[in-house]
Amino acid sequence: MKQFKPSAIVLLSFLLFTSLSIQSQTPKTSESLPKLLPVREQQSVRESWLKKRLDTLLLPMMRQQKIDMWIVVNEEFHADPVTAYIAPPLPYAGRRDFFIFADRGGDKLERIALVRYAEEHLKYFFEIQNPPGRDIAATLRRIVDERKPKTIALNMGGTRGVTTGLTYDSYKFLSDTLGADYTSHFVSAAPLIVEYMDTRLPEELETYRTAVELTDILTRRAFSNEVIKPGKTTVGDIRWWWLQQANNFGLDVWFQPDIRIQRKNQATSKTQQFLSVAEEPEVIERGDVIHIDCGLNYMGLSTDWQKMGYVLREGEKDVPEGLKKALTNTNRLQDALFSHIRPGAKGFEVYDATMADMKNLGIEAMIYSHSIGNQGHALGASIDFRRPTTGAPTEPAFREGSYTSIELNTSTPVAEWGGQKVTIMMEDDAYLTNDGMKWFRPRQTAFYVIR
Repeated sequence: MKQFKPSAIVLLSFLLFTSLSIQSQTPKTSESLPKLLPVREQQSVRESWLKKRLDTLLLPMMRQQKIDMWIVVNEEFHADPVTAYIAPPLPYAGRRDFFIFADRGGDKLERIALVRYAEEHLKYFFEIQNPPGRDIAATLRRIVDERKPKTIALNMGGTRGVTTGLTYDSYKFLSDTLGADYTSHFVSAAPLIVEYMDTRLPEELETYRTAVELTDILTRRAFSNEVIKPGKTTVGDIRWWWLQQANNFGLDVWFQPDIRIQRKNQATSKTQQFLSVAEEPEVIERGDVIHIDCGLNYMGLSTDWQKMGYVLREGEKDVPEGLKKALTNTNRLQDALFSHIRPGAKGFEVYDATMADMKNLGIEAMIYSHSIGNQGHALGASIDFRRPTTGAPTEPAFREGSYTSIELNTSTPVAEWGGQKVTIMMEDDAYLTNDGMKWFRPRQTAFYVIR
């Protein structure tokens, strides 16, 4: 294992940073919202991304993984999570549809859609096979027989849900239809899926930035007096306001927003290693340190976002200095993490190096950063205290162009709270360039203040 030393730049920047005073941030609730594409244009853009993936990326990836044929099976009302990224992102309502990719040795990947209902957008990407339902099995067998693949990759055998979309009944159908000889050729498509789903297109970047911008603006508004009236507003009020705003844009979320509360002289309960989520009836009071964890879906891409707020006490004009220092420590952790992430780096190496920096600085830190993109918890490299020394078998090194949700926290004794520790949890989405990680949006460097 490569040995890392604490970054001198990180140590020096920490000393300089602590001599500065960070002012509180009042969210700009009047900030203009980003323009989202109409549904028709969204489909057109996503299909242009799909064309590039299928025309230029998938064949070399299959050859790298020694896969002759990849069969993705999509069930009625039980879609394989990969389907929306290897076929046009449409509802597929056939009893059982098959998307078949075959390498026949040429410079183009053969693509066949064996479907119950022939949707016109499919023909832009696939040769359509649309036999009567009773002839589906025979047609599938003929397609495979004509190509005689040595390996047939199926969406099974991975360690993550996106890599295990094949159902038992679909596997049984394939096995019964193709027979024992071809069943012996079945292999896991998990490594191929990881590479395919973790590879971001340059064309996706600005669309993702738009999604992050909207997430950021909604979060700033949620943690402002537009939404929060101290002593009246509940955790549920904030949560449902955020969900309603996403719905107003025609978007959905991949998990519901969570709110956490920390109070002076009151211990916050923990669920596993993390601060517990506050229940919906809990009222936001003055003096509360509040935290939100949220994310939305747009154009087949997901965001993940965590921010901190402070509710001023009566007579207070600013956030207590001890809380500012606590937030600064989490910024230092972000800086340290960024200093070690480069294309080709392994997640556990980055973790060890960053935690060494934090130990040297005397900061109590926790890191649980993960890949993000087509899913909120996406396939790709992670930096996680729950597996700091080994990577999962299908987990790659950091790829240039990939997106990572920088999720982490620090815990700091706060003098104004009698030495009580306050945990500052942050999560910001970033992308990897040859020069290192870059934020999609400026990170939070001071509390959002509710007056």
